[in-house]
Amino acid sequence: MEDSVDHHLARWHGKAPYDERTEAIVTRMQFLVKHVHQAKDRALAQVGLQEFEFETLHRLASHGASMTPSELARELLLSPAGTTGRLDTLEQAGLVRRLRGAGDRRRVEVELTAAGHAKWLAAMKVRAVVESDMIAALDPAAQETLDGLLRLMLVKVETARNAPTSPH
Repeated sequence: MEDSVDHHLARWHGKAPYDERTEAIVTRMQFLVKHVHQAKDRALAQVGLQEFEFETLHRLASHGASMTPSELARELLLSPAGTTGRLDTLEQAGLVRRLRGAGDRRRVEVELTAAGHAKWLAAMKVRAVVESDMIAALDPAAQETLDGLLRLMLVKVETARNAPTSPH
């Protein structure tokens, strides 16, 4: 059984200095990530959301109650202006609301509306089907093995990224 990466490797065989096993693994991961993104975008379109809208609703839903715009900006890795634009769009669509703080009227809290929560939940259900379908190519034991292997790789990368660098 061959996939597109096998064809990619055959085209490059002997033409570039790289380890074929590493190239095969990394390229397959990259292609799978692209397929996941495309499938998730199609799933979100089914419920009328774009990725940025879903991510904002998702962050709010994960907090259960409300967040300040600056907390939301930090979690989404956005500028305050970028967050304001997102919130304006979502508020106009009736998916979030901004509330003044009870104790401090200068404080603004953002929360999901019932419609926002329902749309987020619908998107989660559709995305879960897409993800499960992709993983279904593996039996449960293989899924467990893959999960463990990916965890090992991710821990190594995250540990290296967070390690202090030594001056040269």
